[in-house]
Amino acid sequence: MLIEFLTTLDWLAAEFETQGQRLAVTVAAMGAVLLVLLSHRNLQAWLTTRTKPLYADIITTVVLLGVSFLSLLVTIGVWGVREELQDVFEQTGLGAEVVVQISITFVVFVITYIVWRFLKRLLHDIIASSASITSHQEEVSHRVIQVVLWSFAIVFVLGIWVDDLGGLLVGAGFLGIVVGMAARQTLGTILAGFVLMFSQSFEVGHWIEIDGREGTVTEFSIFNTQLQSFDGEYISIPNDVVTSSIVTNRSRKGRIRVEVDVGVDYSTDVEQAATLARDALEGVEQAMDVPEPQVVTKQFGDSAVLLGVRFWIDRPSSRRKWAAKTAAIRAIKSQFEAADVKIPFPQRELTGRAEADGFRITAGSDGETPESGQDDDSSTSVGEHDGDAQGMPSSAGDATSTAPSQPEDE
Repeated sequence: MLIEFLTTLDWLAAEFETQGQRLAVTVAAMGAVLLVLLSHRNLQAWLTTRTKPLYADIITTVVLLGVSFLSLLVTIGVWGVREELQDVFEQTGLGAEVVVQISITFVVFVITYIVWRFLKRLLHDIIASSASITSHQEEVSHRVIQVVLWSFAIVFVLGIWVDDLGGLLVGAGFLGIVVGMAARQTLGTILAGFVLMFSQSFEVGHWIEIDGREGTVTEFSIFNTQLQSFDGEYISIPNDVVTSSIVTNRSRKGRIRVEVDVGVDYSTDVEQAATLARDALEGVEQAMDVPEPQVVTKQFGDSAVLLGVRFWIDRPSSRRKWAAKTAAIRAIKSQFEAADVKIPFPQRELTGRAEADGFRITAGSDGETPESGQDDDSSTSVGEHDGDAQGMPSSAGDATSTAPSQPEDE
């Protein structure tokens, strides 16, 4: 049937007899195909604005396939290779039935492509009206629809070419079971990937922490989630590990709270110190006005009353967090110094036990033994001296003590 159809093209070989003419016609035919390939998207966009997207897909597909098929026929006719094609068909045993099967397969694949384009555009229009679905989830949905649609098309084509399709599917089912048992870890990772994509736990660009690993999500697929740490490292975490771990998302709400702890002296007015700390945050560029910054009294420390200065920043990232924290610490310190509010540091007092006579000084600061004749009771423990104004004990060098006099040898 196909050979009979090609017989009608023999006039092209008689019309273009010279080699140059045939080459020119072939180049023109290939140029027409190339032109359609380069302009079919623009044609589709132009038709979409004037008709339904489905009609635009059908028209552009028909034009592309029609021009390609017509160019092929013209090339075959011009060069007069019909007899060679007939020999090929006879040698390979391609009869009318095989040609029909090839034609149906081609048509099925073309229709599948058109339907997939239509469903993709329809899904995009539906998702565009919903703010809860991200672009990444939209892409995953497209891929799922594409896999399902093409799977049905392949099964349909196999039904055309294979007589015992049921046996083939049963064998494929057993093979799938064996492969699934051998690769259950991989399949678990893939299923976990789909769960993550639709659970909206995080998105690309979010600052998250997974299983002690912290960084920015650069990519996540059905197999793994990739992070870029703040040290410049790239971390790849399998999705089954992600789903079984606690995930902290610091970018979900678009803001994060930063807290700075500062201690004030026990003699300081705590309310005044809290007011000064709040005023200091007004000079921090990253601090948000709403929610308002807060200063809470957290606990009685060893040497200070501990205050927690809390404020919020937007567009959270590790860099912005530490920049805001650094600016807040500098602003609070400057504000406290200007108001003469003391930020104490840890201090200790040293004391001696009375039953052990405290710390006995047996030599003076100049390295010589003190003169004899002084009372042994004049040695004083360090703990018995008054400390300085900071509450620190006086140094051992400040303590005066004499060693007991030794009797001279007779």
